[in-house]
Amino acid sequence: MLNPEHVNKTIAALKEKFPETVQEVSEFRGETTVTVAKAAIAEVCRFLHEDAALDYNVLTDLAAVDYSPEEPRFGVSYILFSMSKVARLRLKVLVPEEDAEIPTVTNVYINADWYEREAWDMMGIKFAGHPDLRRLLMPADWEGHPHRKDFPLGYEEVQFSFNWREIDAKKPYAKE
Repeated sequence: MLNPEHVNKTIAALKEKFPETVQEVSEFRGETTVTVAKAAIAEVCRFLHEDAALDYNVLTDLAAVDYSPEEPRFGVSYILFSMSKVARLRLKVLVPEEDAEIPTVTNVYINADWYEREAWDMMGIKFAGHPDLRRLLMPADWEGHPHRKDFPLGYEEVQFSFNWREIDAKKPYAKE
């Protein structure tokens, strides 16, 4: 069972330490989300990780969302977990399209390396200070970021019994 008292203690500590950085606190279905300023995400993560009373020692996930056509266009969520306190907290950073770059947290959570590379590859959000920011899932020469809402969708017509001949005629079979 998760510890909601520890989450409340964490929010109070964040508001005290970073009064200008904490932009919003919300709760939905038992998950607490703290929206913070993008420039301070690494500093906030370091505080949550290194403060022994809070002890958020695990980054369980990092994910990016495209809110297009809204602005700021992107959101990056960090799911942190305190194993000793059995508490989970979600940090959220809003990122405008014209400045889609935020500080890396790889110097706080080493496993953020691959999560940030995925967010860069799929959404085009850069992580300043990342030690090896390069494509993770797409080929190195791929243009664009396929999880963005404005990325063109590929299309292949589905083959059924009524259109089998038309589709089969378009397929590139090997020539012997």
